[in-house]
Amino acid sequence: MFKPLQSVCIAVLLFPLLAGCASTQVQRMDVGEVKDISGRWNDTDSRLVAEEMIKDCLSRPWLATATSKKGGMPTVIVGTVRNQSSEHIATDTFIEDLQRELLNSGKVEFVASKGERGDVRDERLDQDTNASEETRKEHGQEAGADFMLSGIISTITDQEGGKSVVLYQTNLKLLNMKSNVIAWNGSKKIKKFVQRAKAGW
Repeated sequence: MFKPLQSVCIAVLLFPLLAGCASTQVQRMDVGEVKDISGRWNDTDSRLVAEEMIKDCLSRPWLATATSKKGGMPTVIVGTVRNQSSEHIATDTFIEDLQRELLNSGKVEFVASKGERGDVRDERLDQDTNASEETRKEHGQEAGADFMLSGIISTITDQEGGKSVVLYQTNLKLLNMKSNVIAWNGSKKIKKFVQRAKAGW
């Protein structure tokens, strides 16, 4: 008796959802294009901060000193970058950006991360059993890092009503692995003004 009425109610409820799905539009963008939607930390921030901080790092006196002492390019590894901000930040992506800038600079050698080294060590164990003597890679021949880069990302937010100013501060330190001496200390700040529209009916 009530089935026709129930069907009409269900149809009325589902129609806006279906209409919303039908109106979804996707536009491809150039990966280098800057477009802030939420105002939060994004891929552009990650890339630009990595580029600027590594450029600054490699322009400082520690590099010439380390190169001279070693008689060649120093070896660097990126350690932990901690997110101490008020929002989710994909630090893994930022670490990859830092690694890429260091490696592509041609001024330092780069050591694989802890996870990547684990994969390589597993492969060497497999080679011990399955590879020929001529092609097998021996254990204990890895290059140790001379310096480790690590740091934090933090935020300071000033908010009133629908307006907010967010300061992102990235601090990185380069530590000498042998002496624990800080070879370089860098900081990069990004400030964003975000104004959210009032909800309407």
